Amino acid sequence: MSLKTVNTALTTAGILFIFYIGVSYVLTPETIAPGFGLSHWPLGDGDGFLILKGIRDIVSGLVLTVLLLIGQRRALGWVLLVEALTPIGDMTNVLAHHGSATVAFSVHGLTAALIVITGLLTLRETRKVTAAPIPAMR
Repeated sequence: MSLKTVNTALTTAGILFIFYIGVSYVLTPETIAPGFGLSHWPLGDGDGFLILKGIRDIVSGLVLTVLLLIGQRRALGWVLLVEALTPIGDMTNVLAHHGSATVAFSVHGLTAALIVITGLLTLRETRKVTAAPIPAMR
């Protein structure tokens, strides 16, 4: 199996996962939000902020989908690395607000690590390989 096939499978799985999370936050924020890791949720109409998170996740997935579909593999690798900042930020937020360290590291930290690995593998796939110069014969 080629590196490109592995990267495509990893990226597609990540896209499907982030779409699932995003749509869940938009449609049923009260059921998915407790798994985020924070111990306290906004009072009142806090669902609006959770829906914003869902929209952000859906857009992140769409950006990756577009790059994958149009074949911009190098850009896809770089965008994956940048998008890893989202779960890193989520992990930091959970830890800073005295949420579950277990969720922070096992959900958000692991997600960030998988995105970084996929991004680095995609960049590795797209690097230019140059052949060594052939020595001149005398």
